Amino acid sequence: MTILIAGGGIAGLSLGLTLHQIGLPFRIYESAPEVRPMGVGINLQPNAVRELFDLGLEEELAKIGVKTRQLAFYSKLGNPIWEEPRGIAAGYAWPQYSVHRGKLQMMLYHALIARAGADCIVTEARATGFEGGPEGATLLLEGGERIAGDLIVAADGIHSALRAQMYPDEGAPIWDGRILWRATTRAPDYHGGGSMVMIGHDDQRAVAYPISDPDPETGLATINWIAEKRFDPGDDWRREDWNRAARIEEFLPDFRDWRFGWIDLPQLITGAEAVYEYPMVDRDPLPRWTEGRVTLMGDAAHPTYPVGSNGASQAIVDARTIGARLLDHGVTGAALAAYEAEIRPLTTAVGLANRAGGGPDAVMQWAEDRCGGDFANIDDVIPRAELAAHAAKFKSIAGFSIAELNEKPPIIPTGARVG
Repeated sequence: MTILIAGGGIAGLSLGLTLHQIGLPFRIYESAPEVRPMGVGINLQPNAVRELFDLGLEEELAKIGVKTRQLAFYSKLGNPIWEEPRGIAAGYAWPQYSVHRGKLQMMLYHALIARAGADCIVTEARATGFEGGPEGATLLLEGGERIAGDLIVAADGIHSALRAQMYPDEGAPIWDGRILWRATTRAPDYHGGGSMVMIGHDDQRAVAYPISDPDPETGLATINWIAEKRFDPGDDWRREDWNRAARIEEFLPDFRDWRFGWIDLPQLITGAEAVYEYPMVDRDPLPRWTEGRVTLMGDAAHPTYPVGSNGASQAIVDARTIGARLLDHGVTGAALAAYEAEIRPLTTAVGLANRAGGGPDAVMQWAEDRCGGDFANIDDVIPRAELAAHAAKFKSIAGFSIAELNEKPPIIPTGARVG
């Protein structure tokens, strides 16, 4: 009953760990020559952290991440719009973590290798498609190799080859006109540590949060930062170049005055060793993810704008939900269909909310629209009850409402195994 996983990123590795936990054989096929740390900082919401704890990774996660205790939004002039506690400080039973994506991926990788053996991951094995049948499915690899299995799960990202086979006319990801420049810089921490801040509005903004504790000798922490600017979506802004090295002179002048005492954006930008450029892209929600014994997960299924700190978290929850439905239905297409029925409506709602400005960051544009971000007291511009209701609404849409998560039973019961 082998389950084949296309892709060895956070989604695929989380699924591998889940399948090993519940006693199902699997193999991951990764296109890269080796699994190595990629990317910059990400956030893991308490719903995903709970699942990593249930996988026995609590100590490992604490070694590589910073517990996020606060999320704060500011206008382009540095005026505070909304602040709220996060993780344990907000009343969750599990923390929120800010972590380097590459460190998280390698933590998952090393844990999986230690538990399931090195041969559970095949590298230099790019999935190009699949063939389905009533009793199994075949994963097609670049070079012509065919791998037979019982189920296939596509965890091969926003450029998924398996998704493209299901939807051959879909085309490229959809760019909304915004470009993100991302990097990490050693710099002084702020607000007492563990604070994620978002500054600006829809056309120009910055995000920053620490992904390491301050060094005892220098007092400097590794600060993950994002600078973002909107262009005309009709412009051909190198939209086919992904994760490319950027030139800071292309955007630094736009942030030259973003010095607010507690944070200095120009200093963060010029202090980075390397800056990478990404387009803000997503895809339209799909009417289905599953064809018989093949399904999609993570960014292959539901790529969305990274405005709610939910992408990696949802990929982990996807993996755990697939495991739970396999426990219910066995290694069958019915298990994949049940997973889709549970998760697809949720991720569709999140993706559409992010597109429509319904993410938690929408309050910055509210302040920009109502007063150009220039105010002495936010209560004179946006009632706090309106801000609080908006924050609570997105948590509920994204599946990490405090009360609901704390009261929800584990996705995978302790000790549960198939058969």
